[in-house]
Amino acid sequence: MSRTASLLAAVLLVSVVAGPSALPAAAAAPPDQAPALTATQPRNPALAAAIAGLPSADATAALVRVGGDEGVWHGSSGVHDLRTGRPADPGARFRAGSVTKVFTAAVALQLAAEGRLDLDRSARSYLPDLIPASYEGVTVRQLLDHTHGIPAPDFPGTTVEEVYADRFRVHDPRDMVRSATSKKREFAPGERQHYLNIGYTITGLLIERVTGDSYERQVARRILHPLGLCDTYLPGKNPRIIGRHNHGYQTMRLDDGTTGLRDVSVWSATDGWAAGDIVSTTADLERFTDALFQGRVVRGPLLEEMFTLPEVTDFRTGKPAAYSIGLSMKVLGGREVWGKTGGRWGYNTAIASTRDGSRTLVYSVNSTDAKGQDMNKVAEHIMVAVYGRP
Repeated sequence: MSRTASLLAAVLLVSVVAGPSALPAAAAAPPDQAPALTATQPRNPALAAAIAGLPSADATAALVRVGGDEGVWHGSSGVHDLRTGRPADPGARFRAGSVTKVFTAAVALQLAAEGRLDLDRSARSYLPDLIPASYEGVTVRQLLDHTHGIPAPDFPGTTVEEVYADRFRVHDPRDMVRSATSKKREFAPGERQHYLNIGYTITGLLIERVTGDSYERQVARRILHPLGLCDTYLPGKNPRIIGRHNHGYQTMRLDDGTTGLRDVSVWSATDGWAAGDIVSTTADLERFTDALFQGRVVRGPLLEEMFTLPEVTDFRTGKPAAYSIGLSMKVLGGREVWGKTGGRWGYNTAIASTRDGSRTLVYSVNSTDAKGQDMNKVAEHIMVAVYGRP
């Protein structure tokens, strides 16, 4: 997509209600749904095509909001659920996964601005009862930019079927930290980068320690309430999505031994907590993204921390670091795009923007391969349609 593409120059609203594609028979949508596309003019063929034809083998629904000076586009596609086949609700809530990290990072940076949290101080100095001496050198900044070297904690189950069977387990963040820090470090703090949840789990506990308040209340008081994010909340131990939401489905082995789609809308997110449990809408996340990039959430030099990549290489690939504090960066269509993706079973989400806010993107894709090794195809097509190819 050209940077100067005029197709995003006006406000349009697209609603795509597509019939079933080649889905496993056990989870097919009602056969009487015919593919249809309706749109106001002028149209955006690239974005409409990116989310057309749902439900498909890759996703059952998609919600998209594009904003900024270069134009506005809102679209939705697919179905609310495969049983009824009714159109996806464009205002539905969804699990935003690791987009939670942006909220956590913003709260931590606000506390740093207030002098209550020092980014260059060791995490152990705040949590001596939890962080062992073997990780004494890890700083708060390293927790936030994934250069801490702490490995992931152990979780029961290695397959999606095993994890699904254990979906109502309540995970305590302190137990997760103990599990992770009982292991040998992956690398010396600050030497490499390895994207993991554990740094943000510890950050959530740091927020609680320095404020004497719960992580959830701090996020609500500092971000959700001031920005009017009325449809965004932290679920705690509740495995259900409160309010209207499109169902999420995941490909897995079913009870009869076949492979198909299982409804995974009800699933505890306590394993993610401050790293990945938030529930939101595309409208709320767009408002949050605008406010963040405009400097209305984190201000001054501390905001620049979110747009500064550490000068290290990735622990697994050897490539330059791609994650800053809270965000990540990718060059798309010849320019830097900053943002964060997130995945929970049945749901993939992203917020993204050019640094100047001229083009923003929020999407939620009810993907059937969430948390897979590769990016969901529908999500990838949306990203490329908005910003261009890497």
